Amino acid sequence: MLDICLAGTGGMKPLPDRFLTGLWLEHDGYGLLIDCGEGMQVALAKHGCKTAKMDTLLITHIHADHIAGLPGLLLTAGNGGRCGVLNIYGPKGTEKAVRSLMCITPELAFDVKITELTHHEITSFKWHDITVSALPMRHKVPCLGYRFTENRPPVFDPQRAMELGIPKMYWKLLHSGETVEHEGKTYSSKDISKEDRAPLILTYMTDTVYFDRLSEYAADSDLLICEGMYGSDEYIPKMKDKMHLVYSQAAYIAKKSASKRLWLTHYSPANENPKKYDKTVKEYFPDITISRDGERLTLK
Repeated sequence: MLDICLAGTGGMKPLPDRFLTGLWLEHDGYGLLIDCGEGMQVALAKHGCKTAKMDTLLITHIHADHIAGLPGLLLTAGNGGRCGVLNIYGPKGTEKAVRSLMCITPELAFDVKITELTHHEITSFKWHDITVSALPMRHKVPCLGYRFTENRPPVFDPQRAMELGIPKMYWKLLHSGETVEHEGKTYSSKDISKEDRAPLILTYMTDTVYFDRLSEYAADSDLLICEGMYGSDEYIPKMKDKMHLVYSQAAYIAKKSASKRLWLTHYSPANENPKKYDKTVKEYFPDITISRDGERLTLK
């Protein structure tokens, strides 16, 4: 299960009514944040995201609106009782940028471990029992998207378990994926399951020009969160030069990838009313949300 909160939806600079884009995830009591622009600790607090739970921070790229809020966030997390190790992942250049910003946070109550990921191929790592895949984007600096895959246990069949004579005290273990022995026989979850279930998939991508592999990256997402700087296609040439996406391009990626839902984010400050194009973009992809700060969803 993933609890998701889009703490901010803005690009370039924070506005009085719109924080910079950042995504908060909670899973089994642990918190993960993607990107940390100015004021992110305020956005998280406003929307009830507890930084003391945060054990992982993912950086998409080294631009100010995605990383300049790091000192404030680190101090807030420390003052909130965070301890242990904070793992930070990002593209090439993350180590230098983070350590430079940390020169004004010299006495943290926790350690910071930084891992730089390659920008030339998909790389994967684990966030507890969730697989995170870093996806190379195409921006003016090395930039990564992130895909989260949570494998779910198959559907439990109590009738089958009773037919096999497996005592109830073993059912929970089997359903969690463990094997058990009973009366000289070994049983696994497959023995007491009706069917396998597809994994839960969340894909997050921002600050990229359109290219065909984006749909492959987002394939079968239960939720795709994708940037949309502007609602009108007249901005496509301008955004191609600046290496960003507009609403219709995000909708096309969602449709082509067979994603179930799409949230838009990372609006230009000049896009004063992001929801103005709500009816238009639903013609491209029906289950689309022109997100606002604090947008929430639980995938389960």
